[in-house]
Amino acid sequence: MMMEENEIKDKIATLWLEHRDLDDVIDHLQASLHIDQLQLRRLKKRKLQLKDNISKLESQLIPDLNA
Repeated sequence: MMMEENEIKDKIATLWLEHRDLDDVIDHLQASLHIDQLQLRRLKKRKLQLKDNISKLESQLIPDLNA
């Protein structure tokens, strides 16, 4: 089922917010003296997943040229 354009835009905005939040957390972790490498890897992986999801949703907003 295709999401409506406004739903897609709302979801993208939410994902970007989470992506920026993860940036802040990752920066904070990297600046600390005791870095939890496993947690850092998990956060970076989640950030990449968010970016992939954002890209997929943004591609849904591009009009189909064959339509």
